[in-house]
Amino acid sequence: MKRKLLCEIHPFLYYLSVREKRLRRYIDWHFGKREYAGILSHYNLPYRVKKHQSVLIRKLGDSEMVLQYNKVENIRIAIRNINGVVIRPGETFSFCRLVGNPTSKRGFLKGMELSRGEARAGVGGGICQIANLIHWLVLHSPLTITERHHHSFDPFPDDGRVLPFGSGASVFYNYIDYQFENRTSHTFQLKLWLSEKLLEGELRIDEELPFAYHIYERNHEFLKKDKKYYRKNEIWRKKIDKHRGGVLLHDEQLYQNFAEVKYIPEIFKSESSL
Repeated sequence: MKRKLLCEIHPFLYYLSVREKRLRRYIDWHFGKREYAGILSHYNLPYRVKKHQSVLIRKLGDSEMVLQYNKVENIRIAIRNINGVVIRPGETFSFCRLVGNPTSKRGFLKGMELSRGEARAGVGGGICQIANLIHWLVLHSPLTITERHHHSFDPFPDDGRVLPFGSGASVFYNYIDYQFENRTSHTFQLKLWLSEKLLEGELRIDEELPFAYHIYERNHEFLKKDKKYYRKNEIWRKKIDKHRGGVLLHDEQLYQNFAEVKYIPEIFKSESSL
């Protein structure tokens, strides 16, 4: 039997645990050795590494749609602090440091967030969609991901999902952060904006790269065990030479995912109705 952590036994202990982790993060931000990216530029770097977009309003199970509309406003506020950020050689990008604490005083609304094994309403909920998009862009670059978390469960069935399961990034101010470091000699830039129905973004660079990346999925499967459902897959990345007809330079496994799903997968629905 799995033993519970102290912070899972009592809400006050959980609160103390969060406070401690947030303090550690503040100390790292202000007294650590990392140099964090923080300059926002209105001028685009000349070359695009990767562009991506994701749908803003999606039907997520039986959740209230107002939480989806609130999410859009939360995203609108958050990207103001990221759009145009320049990541120079040696600098680290920190999602939470740039966005700041998503509080109601700053205009953030209650949106859908995934926390402690369930989907629920929370102020600032939904900004993980930005982290997901940024992570997808970064995966297509030589930038080095130094901190990335993902949810331990899958709350809703796929509804217009484009990216492979388990290829996103979770954030929760400030101790669950998304960070990457620029260990190259190039300067990068993130651009984010909202169109009518989409969150859009691109990763730009000061000099065109001679190679490109392709992210793909292997061994995707739904499983059932002890009346619970699970989902697993692998995320892989190919590095391709752009100047030699797409010659494969490298192929590597990035992640191996395994998570409980909180719904009945389609392949098991027929047996669940018996």
